[in-house]
Amino acid sequence: MMTVTYQVRNAVYVNLTNRCPCACTFCLRHNGPGVYGSSPLWLEREPMLAEVTASLDGWDYTRFKEVVFCGYGEPTERLDVLLAAAAHLKASHPDVTIRVNTNGLSDLIWGRPTAPDFVGKVDVLSISLNTDDPAEYLAVCRPKFGAAAYPAMQRFAREASGLGLKVVMTIVDSPVTTPEQQSRCRAIAVSLGATLRIRPYESPVRS
Repeated sequence: MMTVTYQVRNAVYVNLTNRCPCACTFCLRHNGPGVYGSSPLWLEREPMLAEVTASLDGWDYTRFKEVVFCGYGEPTERLDVLLAAAAHLKASHPDVTIRVNTNGLSDLIWGRPTAPDFVGKVDVLSISLNTDDPAEYLAVCRPKFGAAAYPAMQRFAREASGLGLKVVMTIVDSPVTTPEQQSRCRAIAVSLGATLRIRPYESPVRS
């Protein structure tokens, strides 16, 4: 049985796809089939919108105040399903916060500006900044879009923030991350109208 939605701490997470335009060296997908005790997140096929909304409707939102689109792939690869599911949830549970964890490359995925699509449907965009250095970003995140990815991610963050969306940029607190790098990343986030969140490092398991 596919894991379409699952619980992580006090939030419901939505698993739309395994597709991703990046192959980050620190990705949790290196660790195994699931995260934080969830059922396996590798999808045998991508769930249809009706399956996503049905799975979302099965949760008790008196217990969960946040829904996060984040599975074992980049959720904006299925932007139409993401937005439709978010709109469905907003209509039925307007007090629930909707967050999208993304690499910020949806403009490159779809070949157009996508930040306006999230307005009124999504409350928070958590975007992976990962580093203050474009060359390091290429080496660590390995985006299929090459050098275009880093500036596109920042442009998406700036446009989303300018549209009134709450934007959080994230980096991983890896063993090689210095306080100076964290400070530079924070400055970048602020310049884009965002805040910075430093995520704990989890060592990938390699076969």
